Amino acid sequence: MSAATRSPQGRMPALYLSHGAPPLADDPVWPGELAAWAAALPRPKAILMLSAHWEDAPLALGATETVPLVYDFWGFPEHYYRVRYEAPGAPELAASVRKLLRAPGLPVQDVPDRGLDHGAYVPLAEMYPAADIPVLQISLPTLDPVRLLEIGRKLAPLRDEGVLIVGSGFFTHNLAALRHPGGGVPSWSAEFDDWGRRALQSRDWDALLAFLDKAPAGRYAHPRTEHFAPLFVVMGAAEAGGELDGPDSVRSVIEGFWMGLAKRSVQFG
Repeated sequence: MSAATRSPQGRMPALYLSHGAPPLADDPVWPGELAAWAAALPRPKAILMLSAHWEDAPLALGATETVPLVYDFWGFPEHYYRVRYEAPGAPELAASVRKLLRAPGLPVQDVPDRGLDHGAYVPLAEMYPAADIPVLQISLPTLDPVRLLEIGRKLAPLRDEGVLIVGSGFFTHNLAALRHPGGGVPSWSAEFDDWGRRALQSRDWDALLAFLDKAPAGRYAHPRTEHFAPLFVVMGAAEAGGELDGPDSVRSVIEGFWMGLAKRSVQFG
C-alpha cells in the first residue's frame, strides 16, 4: 500500500498513537512527526477517537454537533487552557457506531455535551491543524483487552467508509515512577517499549493481550492500564480487516521517548 493511498479495497488504516500532554506542542520533534504521519495518510472522511482519558460504561458517544474541548489537566500555564480545536461534529458517524454496536447487543449511551479531551485534541491539533475533519470521540467502556478487541472488530466496517479509527494512549505510562535519580529514560519504560516493539514485529497478539503478565516491567509501565487499552480496539479493527498477518500491515511510525515515557505509535494497514 502506498503511504498516501488507501488499500485496494479503499480501507483506511487504523492507528494507535501516544498522545503526550499539552506541552507536546512545544516539543521540537514530536509535533513534526505527527504532522508527517498525517500527511502520509489518505484524507479521512471522519475520525473516530478513543482516548485513555475517557472511561465510561456503557460505551458512550460524545458531542456530535458543536464539539467542545475538555481541559482535563491541572497546574499548567494559562495558555494551554486557551487552545482551541473547533472540529465539526460527526452525527452520521455516530449513527453508524450506534448501528454497529447496538446490533450485537452492546449498550450505547449518548453524552452530547462531552467534548474532546487532551488525549484527543492534543495530537489532532498537530496532525490536522485546520480542524476541518469531523471528529467523534467515544469512551472506553472497559479495560479488558479481550472485550476491547471485540469492540474493535465490530467497528471495523467504518474503515471501508473512509473513517480513521484512532486509539490514543501512551505506550508506557507511570508518572509517579518517573521520579527517579538521574533522570533520563527509566529501565522499566525502555524494557517495556523494547518488548512491545518485538511483540508487534513478530505479531505476537496473544502476548500483547496478556501484557501485564508477559511483558518485563509490565505493571511498572502500566500500573493502571487505560493508556495501553486503546491499542486493543485498534487491533480488533485491524484483525477484522484481515490485516494482522500481512508482512507490511503493522509498523511503528513514531519511536523514542518523551519525558521518560515511550511515545511508540503504530499504524495498522
